[in-house]
Amino acid sequence: MKRRKVKFLAVVFAVLLISGCATTAEEHILDLNENQLKLRSVQTRAFDTGNKEKMMRSIMATLQDLDFVITKADYDLGIVTATKFSNNQVLKMTVIVREKDKSQLLVRANAQYGIKAINSPEAYQDFFDALSKSVFLTAQQID
Repeated sequence: MKRRKVKFLAVVFAVLLISGCATTAEEHILDLNENQLKLRSVQTRAFDTGNKEKMMRSIMATLQDLDFVITKADYDLGIVTATKFSNNQVLKMTVIVREKDKSQLLVRANAQYGIKAINSPEAYQDFFDALSKSVFLTAQQID
């Protein structure tokens, strides 16, 4: 009888110990650190236009110019997803457009090389430079 009690208490203690650790991890899973905030600022640009349709078209054209293949585009959600095959790896880019105010749109790009997120500011800068040129050309009605 005493052995059963000891085993039972050991199992209860182990379960509480394991669940206590899991709870701690769950509490911190959504914490943002400074590096994540810096990455988000690198991934996001504001554009002085309220025309979401033209922005979506410029994003798709830019991605195609950069040798991506558009795999999904949803105007209502403001999402464009594209892939590019390079060095036997898949480069995936997801771009989200949302309204900041009536005269500005926020564009956020997120890139992955295989299953690894791209954190390089230069990669995002290259994309946004190309997108800015495309937006300018679209605004000037140059195709």
